[in-house]
Amino acid sequence: MSWNAMQSVLSTATLDTLFMVWWSTVWAVIGGLPVGILLVLTGPGRQLQNSAVNKVLGAVVNVGRSIPFLILVIALIPFTRYLIGTASGPSAAVVPLAIGAIPFFARLVETAVREVDGGLVEAAQSMGGGTWTIIFKVLLPQALPSLVAGLTNTVVTLISYSAMAGAVGANGLGSVAITYGQQRNDMRFVGVTVVLIVIIVTVIQLAGDLVVRRLAARGGRANAPVRLLKLPKARVTADEAA
Repeated sequence: MSWNAMQSVLSTATLDTLFMVWWSTVWAVIGGLPVGILLVLTGPGRQLQNSAVNKVLGAVVNVGRSIPFLILVIALIPFTRYLIGTASGPSAAVVPLAIGAIPFFARLVETAVREVDGGLVEAAQSMGGGTWTIIFKVLLPQALPSLVAGLTNTVVTLISYSAMAGAVGANGLGSVAITYGQQRNDMRFVGVTVVLIVIIVTVIQLAGDLVVRRLAARGGRANAPVRLLKLPKARVTADEAA
């Protein structure tokens, strides 16, 4: 195959890979962020303490993380075909990629939120902050650098997942490496796809690290007292005022 033909195949495969990773990342955040926060808030001594909910969520997340991705893809073929209309192609691959990434990202969210200083939460509560105020003005802002770092790790993991999904007809760079590299015995495709994946991962990792450093330098925990001043003040009764 000529280099021009290879370029056309590889450019299409790269766009397919980016498409799969982008949309699966979006769904991973939509699903994983609230699950991770709930895992923290329903824990012992937290605002929404509920042992049953916490254990069920924890079990679901653990099961989701323990299933090998290729097995997950195969197991979800009927569901993917029902949802998308087909079990092959980039759009179909987003379904198992997102389902596999949600529990992964949820655990990273849980870890990031647990790192927030409990004293800040107590201060917010003493100033009249409710659960939603604590989530959006304390937990998420303070955990943001760690959340971005976790999201970066999730995206990198999804890139490797998308390459594996190529083995079952998901297109993308993984599919090119198998179809053109292995089956047609053209190792040029294998080498180029490896280089492209390494470049994509490197760019994403560097960008994620840069954002994390800027977020940490711009505020982080050092600016917590300033942000807490924006919380609603606790109400003072007439008896207390007297």
